[in-house]
Amino acid sequence: MELLIRVDLGKCSGHARCAAKGPDVYELDEEGFCRSDGMVVTDEALREQAVRGMRACRERAITID
Repeated sequence: MELLIRVDLGKCSGHARCAAKGPDVYELDEEGFCRSDGMVVTDEALREQAVRGMRACRERAITID
């Protein structure tokens, strides 16, 4: 099963909690804002990280389809 990561860049505040919980999934720019919008995750281990990172986002800027 594939997971599609969506990031609402207008909501992202750069706390980097997503990357702390999903370091192999969430990429950050030089200011700490998430830049993983549109990323497709297929690996089982990475899917776990993707979900943990989404749940850690205070702003609810990340959704997974």
